Amino acid sequence: MPPMKKDTLLVHSGRHPEDNFGIVNPPVYHASTVTFPTVEKYEAKPANPFDGVQYGRTGTPTTFALEEAVTALYGGYKTIATSSGAAAIAITMAAFLKSGDHALVIDNVYGPTRTRVSDTLLARGGVDVTYFNPAQPIGNLLRPETKVVFIESPGSLTFEMIDVAAIAAEAHAVGALVLMDNTWATPLLFRPFEHDVDIVIEAATKYIGGHADVMLGVVTVQTPEHHLAVKGTANAMGNCPGPDDCYLGLRGLRTLSVRLERHQHNALRVAEWLNGRVEIDRVLYPALPGDPGHDLWKRDFSGASGLFGLILKPYSHSAVAAMLDGMELFAMGASWGGYESLMIPSKPGEIRTVSDWSPAGPCLRLHIGLEDPDDLIADLEKGLTRLNSTA
Repeated sequence: MPPMKKDTLLVHSGRHPEDNFGIVNPPVYHASTVTFPTVEKYEAKPANPFDGVQYGRTGTPTTFALEEAVTALYGGYKTIATSSGAAAIAITMAAFLKSGDHALVIDNVYGPTRTRVSDTLLARGGVDVTYFNPAQPIGNLLRPETKVVFIESPGSLTFEMIDVAAIAAEAHAVGALVLMDNTWATPLLFRPFEHDVDIVIEAATKYIGGHADVMLGVVTVQTPEHHLAVKGTANAMGNCPGPDDCYLGLRGLRTLSVRLERHQHNALRVAEWLNGRVEIDRVLYPALPGDPGHDLWKRDFSGASGLFGLILKPYSHSAVAAMLDGMELFAMGASWGGYESLMIPSKPGEIRTVSDWSPAGPCLRLHIGLEDPDDLIADLEKGLTRLNSTA
């Protein structure tokens, strides 16, 4: 396709109506077995491994349509779709790490990346993992055997910002790859490859899907070698997304830009209101002026999503429960990125090991959905009244 701006890419990438009787959306192909008319065609090997329709596990035209669209948005070489964001993380780490290797992982990383992948799967495979403080350089932690540096910005639960390009420069100096979980920003709000990230991972379950009804992950790479490593690992593990999930990912992608604009608008309204409440010690949202990461966010990002955190003043567990249990518009759920607003208690300090996180009071994580922000603020105001009355 000729060069296009991101909103145009969102609408047109991955669609080939001319190949599908003029149908606007790519069809959903349910397939395991793929048949061939002759021995010659059956025995023929594609020019590149995993190219073409070979078997359901390697992908169908529905899978390829989603992968093509995400690749266009990130400006990469190819994308590998997986069955979830967690699968995308585990597969990519496994693709580039083996026994005896060393990995650096940011200390405020998404919990399962630490507990299930780094501390369990990688440790079981003989990979040494070191966590690093997001507020400090990594140069003194890098080793000759360091193969991967895994980052997020902003970080999970605490929303700390890092200088991605500076981290990448340090990592590349010893030949390490930089893997980034870009789920918070999506390719619309942050362009990892322009900041020297090597491989981008995103839980398409969140903003790409956008409707809280799909499990999906995507990994976008810049080279054929990296594509073969990730796709080969996913295939060896038998991991593949279902065609209906890929279809839902494509459908969500078409409205990603307008949804993110509304998420940001609503989140800023709610965050600014919370920032002025006496019950709040601090709002954790880099889009807010005064946030420690605001200057980095303003320099490197083109917008903010609807996910942020906050620290309450010292309140009891029962007071926080009274606040959350009575919410009418904010549901309690572990995911985010859908159209609905969510709020859950969080304990970021419990899993951090090299950087201190000792907040003044209990922490909450909020996802601001597409409701009217005035209604969300009214719901929060009632919740804070319950918080105070139970204190």
